[in-house]
Amino acid sequence: MDYGMIGKIEKAKRYAQERHRIHFEAFTVWIDGENNDHHVKFFEGTWTCDCDFFQSRGVCSHTMAMEEVLKDMLPLAAVV
Repeated sequence: MDYGMIGKIEKAKRYAQERHRIHFEAFTVWIDGENNDHHVKFFEGTWTCDCDFFQSRGVCSHTMAMEEVLKDMLPLAAVV
């Protein structure tokens, strides 16, 4: 492996540890639920989920799970 690649790998590891450097704007995930799969989106600080509970409450186990996975990496306004 060349020295340039070694340097990039070391930098990537440092960035991964320095989570404050990462800022999410948008992403989409599928969560395999117990009964159905659910499509969860994050866009400009706002969550959406296609499950019925989210439609009536604006929060659900799927969005809360993603908040837990991304703990300390989301803007405070996006965390319920």
